[in-house]
Amino acid sequence: MATMKELKETTTVRQRVEEALAKAHASQPQLNAVVTFVDVEEQLTGLNEIADGPFYGMPIALKDNVCTQGIRTTASSKILDNYIPVYNAHIVDKLKAAGAIVIAKASMDELAMGGTNLTAATGPVYNPYDHSRMAGGSSGGSAALVAAGVVPFAIGSDTGDSVRKPASFCGVLGMKPTYGRISRYGIIPYSSSLDHVGYFTRSASDAAEALKVLAGRDDRDMTSSYQPVPDYAAALSSDVAGRKVAIFKNVIDALGNPQVKAMFEKTVEALKARGAVVEEVSLREDLLKAILPAYYLIANCEATANHSNLDGIRFGVQQPGDSMEEIMIQSRTKGFGSLIRKRFVIGSYGLFVENQEKLFRQAQRVRRLIVENVAEMMKDYDILIAPASSDVAPKLDDHSRDELSDGYLIAENHMVIGNFTGYPSCTVPMGMLNGLPIGLNMTAKAWDEQSLFDFAAAMEEITGMKDATAEVME
Repeated sequence: MATMKELKETTTVRQRVEEALAKAHASQPQLNAVVTFVDVEEQLTGLNEIADGPFYGMPIALKDNVCTQGIRTTASSKILDNYIPVYNAHIVDKLKAAGAIVIAKASMDELAMGGTNLTAATGPVYNPYDHSRMAGGSSGGSAALVAAGVVPFAIGSDTGDSVRKPASFCGVLGMKPTYGRISRYGIIPYSSSLDHVGYFTRSASDAAEALKVLAGRDDRDMTSSYQPVPDYAAALSSDVAGRKVAIFKNVIDALGNPQVKAMFEKTVEALKARGAVVEEVSLREDLLKAILPAYYLIANCEATANHSNLDGIRFGVQQPGDSMEEIMIQSRTKGFGSLIRKRFVIGSYGLFVENQEKLFRQAQRVRRLIVENVAEMMKDYDILIAPASSDVAPKLDDHSRDELSDGYLIAENHMVIGNFTGYPSCTVPMGMLNGLPIGLNMTAKAWDEQSLFDFAAAMEEITGMKDATAEVME
């Protein structure tokens, strides 16, 4: 799959848009990655004249929780099957102003809750490298479309690792910038204090170009930052000599697959050979094991509050009933999948008046302890690194994992730290294991996305995976 620059140099706008649409339709039976195909003719006709920008005439996909004016936006939930927004998300306006052409709304775990992309109302998204495996979630549709070479760029959202884990499973770059770097106006929320807009690309240069377009203050999102937006692409350098790298030792010790550990060690040696200064750091084990329960309480409590308006009356597909209460009960019961209903039960329990102090507030205190300890752990380093996953993408029907084991709690949930702290975090391809990709996760300090782009560029040279594209199997 070519980078955006290479596509601009080798194809006309209409060529690349029509080719992307053809690929999207052709791959749909194998990937099931698209919820809604978007009519591109009006966009092509109204394309702005800024032909020198990286997104000019570039086909892209949006995760289906990104509001698009006049285009159905379901968040892959039955309850929003009839929702057609009357406005664009802030990032949609920015991308279109830069010349991007939206060709598809990509599948996701329902309401962005989940890490598998198996809970979408339209069915699972399949991994482009092996259709018996998951693409990861919740942004699996976006990751699969980039991995399969359908589009060079796709928007996702990341509340726990929902961009970075699919990036690992699908062998692409998944970027989650600093909290507040990109406006979330017009993004259907999951957990407001944890949600980040993120995205997928096939190269560090594309990722750097994209953030300059997407970032910046938006007065409609009061959590968006006034922090200046650098020209990341102009400053991009793969020279990491003298840069300080922290190995997340707790995660390495928790890895159960020796092949993943060996691949990581090979990566570390390659970074050392380039002059990076590499040292080990650790976080308190009790805090690491507390990440998942704290995340579940905070995320599910916030989600329960955020989605209380999806009741079939204010928003959502309405089911019949003899009273307003019965309409709400029926609409929510039939409109939500089992995972969502379970999470709303957890959230409602945590928000009961008698439970707020001992559950929700306590989870927030634990989060603060984790944030403070991570800040102390990273203060002397440019980036913190660890494998993005303990293994390759699981089989669709794999129920063998003990998700409450100490190893799993640490190795599979450490990227939530990026959402607790708001620090920028990025997953890049680290290598192939039995024909399947696996990623390296990198986290930097707040507002230092440049370090992530620089190390991503170095990793491209180390692995040679920038131009790899999954072959969509028939």
